[in-house]
Amino acid sequence: MALKDRPEQPAEGRAPRGRPRSEAAERAIIDGVVRLLEDGVPLAELSIERIARTAGVGKATIYRRWEGKEALFVDVLRSVEEEDPPLPGTSVRDDLIAMLEGLRRRGLAKRSSAMLRSVLGQVQSYPQLWQHYQNSVIAARREVLDDVLRRGIERGEIRADLDFDLVGDLVVGPMLVRTVLRPDGPLDEDLAERIVDAVLAGLRPRP
Repeated sequence: MALKDRPEQPAEGRAPRGRPRSEAAERAIIDGVVRLLEDGVPLAELSIERIARTAGVGKATIYRRWEGKEALFVDVLRSVEEEDPPLPGTSVRDDLIAMLEGLRRRGLAKRSSAMLRSVLGQVQSYPQLWQHYQNSVIAARREVLDDVLRRGIERGEIRADLDFDLVGDLVVGPMLVRTVLRPDGPLDEDLAERIVDAVLAGLRPRP
């Protein structure tokens, strides 16, 4: 199913800048989409015209900031999801725990928010929107994880003889199982720490 109201634009993501951006207008647009979603309006029925009317702005104001609804919806998702915590940078273990804790908190937020569950479920029904979310959000988080793992290899905290992508999957996989595949699975406060310690035990260089 395709999303409508998408004008031709030269690049993916935010539209090229014209006038100086108004942070208040941008916030009003995102808040307007959130209100419509909270009212149960499906993504397929969120036209640019309806969003503009709800936000109290003109359609041109939206198109000056986003190339279309895919880019706008990704920013809306960012606004309602838990923010990624800052990495302490004290050790690979501490950084991995911080990353998994962010994933755990997003899982808890999804469980407690019917709107967020609905929107994330709908996003996967729109290939272009899902790909946009993967490219701009998921890929960025994976890049941060890869940087942490590379530092671990350089410092001798992680074995260098393993498939790199597999190492990343081993780190995030258990938390993804709990937050995505097992929606009723326990998300205890110490879960991130227990996962990282269990995985690192198998990733450390052998004597």
